[in-house]
Amino acid sequence: MFPLEPLVQGLMPQTAQAEDAFIYASKHKPIIVITRAEIRKQVRLKRQQLSATEQLHASQAIAENLAHSQLFRNSQRIAGFLSNDSEPDLTPLMQLAWQQKKQWHLPIIGLPNINHLWFAPYQKGDPLIFNRFGIGEPDTPLHETTRSYGLDLVLMPLVAFDTQGNRLGMGKGYYDRTLKFLRLRRHWRKPRLVGIAYELQNVEQLPQQPWDIPLDAIVTEKSVYNIRQLNI
Repeated sequence: MFPLEPLVQGLMPQTAQAEDAFIYASKHKPIIVITRAEIRKQVRLKRQQLSATEQLHASQAIAENLAHSQLFRNSQRIAGFLSNDSEPDLTPLMQLAWQQKKQWHLPIIGLPNINHLWFAPYQKGDPLIFNRFGIGEPDTPLHETTRSYGLDLVLMPLVAFDTQGNRLGMGKGYYDRTLKFLRLRRHWRKPRLVGIAYELQNVEQLPQQPWDIPLDAIVTEKSVYNIRQLNI
């Protein structure tokens, strides 16, 4: 589990917003505040320090863990992502999905709503264009995309996670806004949401926001965290 360095010790200053911070406190110790921004900074730095070989081996192990899961085997329409900022590489799983005749999708930002994600089918050799964050996405017209509720499984990138299913992303909120309809569902919960991460991105507890969409499971190179007790 990744140890977080305290940002503020002593009394919490007014500039540290309580709803955006994880607050450590006990009877005999001073308050320690760690903001989401500080967690993001620390964990991203640690992830970027992985060597290319370490990233490759971890990505292969993550793909193997997913490939053996019921969630993957029972899903036909799957959304993944292209690795960015030292994220795990899902290429081995994408290739397996193609071999098994599954539909692999990649996210598209801002088509037509700039604050939401759409998902486009992606096959080997399909052209990619780069969005404003420098991430490749399919050059697909709107009428050929898939809405999130049409997917069986969404594999989500993240910066940090905890074992309660909380996810910390890059702070733009695209996945939370796109998947907010899941907060209203109690029985039919599709797509299933699986966070993809290295084990070093596991933190003890993340500060939550009301709009955060929790994960059903998290897969790392070492573990499969079955948060919702699904048939994994």
